[in-house]
Amino acid sequence: MDSGFEILHLDGAARSGLLRTPHGEVRTPIFMPVGTQATVKGMTPIQLQEINTQILLGNTYHLNLRPGSPLVREMGGLHKFMSWDGPILTDSGGFQVFSLSKLRKITAEGVSFKSHIDGAQFFLGPKESFEIQNDLGSDIAMVLDECPPHDCSKEDCEQAVDRTTRWARQFRDIARESGHGDSGRMVFGIVQGSRFEDLRRRSAEDLIELDFPGYAVGGVSVGEPEPEMLAQVEYTAGLLPVNRPRYVMGVGTPPQLLRMIGLGLDMFDCVLPSRAARHATAYTSRGRLNLKNSCHKRDDSPLAEDCDNYTCRNFSRAYLRHLIVTEEMLGKILLTLHNLHFYLDLMKQARQHIEAGDFSAWSKNWISTYEAGS
Repeated sequence: MDSGFEILHLDGAARSGLLRTPHGEVRTPIFMPVGTQATVKGMTPIQLQEINTQILLGNTYHLNLRPGSPLVREMGGLHKFMSWDGPILTDSGGFQVFSLSKLRKITAEGVSFKSHIDGAQFFLGPKESFEIQNDLGSDIAMVLDECPPHDCSKEDCEQAVDRTTRWARQFRDIARESGHGDSGRMVFGIVQGSRFEDLRRRSAEDLIELDFPGYAVGGVSVGEPEPEMLAQVEYTAGLLPVNRPRYVMGVGTPPQLLRMIGLGLDMFDCVLPSRAARHATAYTSRGRLNLKNSCHKRDDSPLAEDCDNYTCRNFSRAYLRHLIVTEEMLGKILLTLHNLHFYLDLMKQARQHIEAGDFSAWSKNWISTYEAGS
């Protein structure tokens, strides 16, 4: 199956590439801002374009609850509904199998949920997950998977891997029968297996046989220590086809992203930069800044001297702190814009250094400076 993916440069295991979708090309490695409710919190589509966002992530579970995928389809699909003409990747709802464990029941056929909003019951199986994502009209759909908790037993994890493979096959077959890929839209498989290498290998091998255009590393950043997470990502990446995009779901910090790029991963998403902004935290190349701290009260410098975005070009730390302590919404907006730009610009720098052939040395120096702080 054509993945629409081309590797442009290799530097060790790190690679820069080009992913073609119906709504445009994506240069990798790339970070995808999270638009859970058909919006990236605090950001307009124009602002997202201005900070060079290439692709957004939408959420199947939440959009199916509100406003409902049939309404989004009626409104012309998610791109038109939210006025975003770039690529969109939608997750399958599988992560909510993990995060809403007290509100769901898993069977061989799928997952029965109790809505966290009003308690209404609904069912999500491979067919339902595909139909919702098809209604949304995303460029990349993710198969329904079961993400087990970090501390699961091997027996429970094996059952989750087997269900994930079975659901992936059903999802792929439904997508093919519907002609989903005829316009260039894609479906990615998701490797599970938690901390058990033999189960991750089995999951990867089974999914590779199903020939997906791309593959995700699932079941990480679910409570495990960082060294273990990186080990799981590295091991799984080594099992995946070289010529397909590799996506790590739900991570991470700036150093984690650079370390994973160095392991050969291509795509990332995380709520961290926008969530941190809503809690008065800004990312810089010298670590994180807490704008609530009194040391910024009379500081007329920008958040970062080496950062070229609207926030840093126009506003001082003192002004941003004032907005935060007075709880003005503009403070959260400006910090969100900055943090997302910081992540996206870091990906741009990574691509440039992969192309220059010095990614390893540059990333080690960058991480050292970041972790040393200001």
